[in-house]
Amino acid sequence: MRSRDSILEAAREVIGRAGFGGVTIAAVAKQANVSRQTIYSIFGSREELVSQAVAERLTMLTGAFADLLENSDSPLELIVGIAVEGRNRVLGDPLLRVLALGGGANPMFDPGAAARTHEYCMALLAPAAERFPELAGRLDLVADVGMHVGWSVLCLDSPAARSDDDLRAFLTTWLAPLMQTFTKAGSDGASRDGAAWGAGPGGAGPGAGPGGAGSGEA
Repeated sequence: MRSRDSILEAAREVIGRAGFGGVTIAAVAKQANVSRQTIYSIFGSREELVSQAVAERLTMLTGAFADLLENSDSPLELIVGIAVEGRNRVLGDPLLRVLALGGGANPMFDPGAAARTHEYCMALLAPAAERFPELAGRLDLVADVGMHVGWSVLCLDSPAARSDDDLRAFLTTWLAPLMQTFTKAGSDGASRDGAAWGAGPGGAGPGAGPGGAGSGEA
């Protein structure tokens, strides 16, 4: 088990340094200080080694969202929180950063990658459907929106360009109208002001501009 873990960590280090195209059994063996035969005996192939290295990191990423899933007061707060926290986690991890933005031999650009990403988002959000009845029958769309929003955040909004607070306010303003349409449809026109989809205590509401809650900025 120790050899397996050290090899997976070595693979992640090689990916972070050289990209997916730079991953070879020889490079990982050198990084892990093991023989190539040891790697083949545990993983069988380069492809399986890379697959397991990525899968373990994605599982850890899912675990990082556990507090958000449990403590968010609304679906909107949850989606925005995942986008903000996800940006920090992905850009702060060499493997995940290459996975999201690397291009080239990146498996994210293989056929079917978008469908696999959508499945990951569905699994990530599944517990939220139990907490928020508003999501009944809409989880597929919310996962699709979250996938597209998350990718745009990674590509366009580095922490240096937009702080966590500014990003949270921007995403809340952007996504609140969509979330409100879900609420209205789910209540069949009953009197619900969209608070269930609004930001949690202290957060920005649908009318907040990028400057924060109630800023009134355009």
